[in-house]
Amino acid sequence: MDAPLPCGSPGNPLGTPLGDPQSLERDIDRDALAMMEAPEPAHTDPDDQRPNLARKGRGATLNPASRFDRQAAAPFDDGWATLDADFSDLPPLPTTLIRDASRSVISWNESPDIGFDRAVNPYRGCEHGCIYCYARPTHAYLGYSPGLDFETKLLFKPDVADILDRELRKKNYVVRPIALGSNTDPYQPIERTLKLTRAVLEVMDRFSHPVTIVTKSAGVVRDIDILQRLASRNLVRVCLSVTTLDAALARRMEPRASTPARRLQAIAELSRAGIPTGTLAAPMIPGLNDAELERILEAASRAGARSAGYVLLRLPHELRELFQDWLQEHFPDRAKHVLTLIRQTRSGNLNETKFGQRFSGTGIYAELLNRRFARASKQWGFDHRDSLDCSHFTIPTTTAAKAETQMSLF
Repeated sequence: MDAPLPCGSPGNPLGTPLGDPQSLERDIDRDALAMMEAPEPAHTDPDDQRPNLARKGRGATLNPASRFDRQAAAPFDDGWATLDADFSDLPPLPTTLIRDASRSVISWNESPDIGFDRAVNPYRGCEHGCIYCYARPTHAYLGYSPGLDFETKLLFKPDVADILDRELRKKNYVVRPIALGSNTDPYQPIERTLKLTRAVLEVMDRFSHPVTIVTKSAGVVRDIDILQRLASRNLVRVCLSVTTLDAALARRMEPRASTPARRLQAIAELSRAGIPTGTLAAPMIPGLNDAELERILEAASRAGARSAGYVLLRLPHELRELFQDWLQEHFPDRAKHVLTLIRQTRSGNLNETKFGQRFSGTGIYAELLNRRFARASKQWGFDHRDSLDCSHFTIPTTTAAKAETQMSLF
């Protein structure tokens, strides 16, 4: 029997649209969301008169214009004291679903510091609302704000499974692991209804195609049946991102993601089912959650995780303003200190775009974090870096092809 073909280290669907195919508005799990404290304006500039936009169950406190917009709206006093209105009692902001008519679903990258070269994202935007999400600025390409729009105006690809099936059948396609969750979470709340990620996994199963999954949702255990079949052929790795073990902090940073306890429970369930599972302590935010690094790795190891990684906080484009505003709102006593530590890891800036440095940072503080991770990883046995198997890839016969083959017998 031939040896499996190594195809890279672990990287990091089709549902029927509901109602109007152009857009839908629905509140998801409204009762499960805790009331966030009514925030005060995060900026100390006396001329800054922007209204308080924080909503129950949402992460961002702002909805800044896209960096591609040539014009931007600004509040002004019309003489009726509208700028003094109380916005803290606004109702929960509903989620709007918008059909994405993309003709292709595999996105490609040539980044030298990313462990995969292709990904599939059934959704654009993410209802988890993580304030630190590096994917927020991508919403600007769609004409939406990286702020509240990113977590409330979600694009979904109803034909993702069919399109993926066609792309995998192309004659020049060369198989390598496909990443799910590289941009937005494949198991965010709307997946419970649309089931697009499950449809993608069904395609992976039919083609025996390797796939990696990164998620903050315990909802991944719903698909244990498919994941077990993939795991039996060494075709899948699942990674649960655990940012903090503090439920109160998690509620503020990532309001609609699964609680830390549920993520650890998901790691345990997947591991018991024989599915290779790891954890990602990401992002590590200096002065906010980085002190938990060792405890996160210990908890994940005890739950059954076999591999681990971490990423330093990144603040590209509009995310700098969003994170600073959120930090000043929720942690005004330490906001300045946190930002100072971030700059120490980013050569005096709040972000670094250089390959090889953007995920881990530079400087003494970043080096200390890296050493802490290495030591804890060794202590808890996170040395599993098995490659997925590409040798099983097979293009399944279509119904039409089967019928043609059968007719050839007569």
